[in-house]
Amino acid sequence: MADLPATLNFMCMNDDVKAYHDALEPADREICDALYSVINKCLPDAENKVWHRHPVWFLDGNPVAGYHKLKTAVRLLFWSGQSFEEEGLQPEGSFKAAEVRYTDKNQINTKDLKRWLEKSKAIQWDYKNIVKRKGRLERLV
Repeated sequence: MADLPATLNFMCMNDDVKAYHDALEPADREICDALYSVINKCLPDAENKVWHRHPVWFLDGNPVAGYHKLKTAVRLLFWSGQSFEEEGLQPEGSFKAAEVRYTDKNQINTKDLKRWLEKSKAIQWDYKNIVKRKGRLERLV
């Protein structure tokens, strides 16, 4: 985590995302601040907003990455993550999502995170139109 900034610049943070971070316990906030910093840097063209009560990044309206405070950890989710074929990501749900969970910011492997974020741009399933397609996903890129 040596390449993460010591402090997070909240000037460009969406107000809803900032409120999400502000409501967290200090240890969870450190994890989310670190994730936010790397995700925002690696996905500069993505729209970032609170969606279903947690921060999510979208490329052309399609969700690609987000994080959420669970009872015992912070979950980082990649909507198309099962297609990344990465050992560090665990399948989540019945579609193509994969996750990793953190209980301490020092568990974040920035090199892995950046690689996963690059894959999130290159490998996407069309979640934006999943309702229109009656639950069927199609590969975008």
